[in-house]
Amino acid sequence: MKVIPLASESLGVRSLAIYAEIDKMGILIDPGVALGPKRYSLPPAKAELEALAKGREKIQAYAKKADIITISHYHYDHHTPFFEGLYESSSPERAKEIYESKTLLIKHPKENINFSQRKRSWAFLKEVERIARKIKYADAKLFDFGDFIVEFSPAVPHGSEGSKLGFVVMVLVDDGTKRLIHASDTQLLNDRAKEWIIKEVPDILIAGGPPTYLEYRVKDAWRVGVKNLNEIIKETNAQIILDHHLIRDKRYPTFFEELEKEPLTFARFLKNEDKPLEAYRKELHKIEKGENAEIPFSL
Repeated sequence: MKVIPLASESLGVRSLAIYAEIDKMGILIDPGVALGPKRYSLPPAKAELEALAKGREKIQAYAKKADIITISHYHYDHHTPFFEGLYESSSPERAKEIYESKTLLIKHPKENINFSQRKRSWAFLKEVERIARKIKYADAKLFDFGDFIVEFSPAVPHGSEGSKLGFVVMVLVDDGTKRLIHASDTQLLNDRAKEWIIKEVPDILIAGGPPTYLEYRVKDAWRVGVKNLNEIIKETNAQIILDHHLIRDKRYPTFFEELEKEPLTFARFLKNEDKPLEAYRKELHKIEKGENAEIPFSL
């Protein structure tokens, strides 16, 4: 199995999109990309808009190769909607290019879902049902493709238990030699997600880390995230690829130091430097104005 990270915060955008290839079969997981409309009361910097364009280009390119597309939930950084979106770099044409003639394995649009995501899933399905080859609701199901299986967790909270952000499904891809889990926006903050990951014993775990930059809203995110990750590392010894929400916090390298096994970001997995652009949006705006500002990466 070949795993190719496509877009994430360490690559300058909001996303956790990956492509997995097994022989000649391709699986595109969570094909969405976005920017936060506001951070520090500022809109995205030019560098972020450039990263968004690159992330979109990658997703579109790998969608052409994919046979199967999975969607963990209906936030726009995890699927491409059928509308013109500036900060999603989306359009009806781009969405059609991604989903047309594909097999879609997706989060159930009516069960274990909050109101916001139910509305988004309805708008998505209204369009995609016309063009997809096949659509299957994936929650807690296993799909056997011969040379590999794709198995989904039951719906688990988007973050901590009782989260108002709804639910997500995790996906396991197993080709007989490697077990990959994409844990999406569980944020590794709830026991249901942690226990399913440990039970499935992945070789590689790709996860969005806890949103420590929102500690005023998500209490104990740092402590619980470290505790759960260290338990997963101890029980599975998986290679950890940690990105997404956590990388919106400038302190993420310190979080990494508290783990029993050093994780990779998408950028580091690709042997590139991290470019957590959103975390440094203030500094990027200053640089655009010709002012001095320190950033720990090159532009």
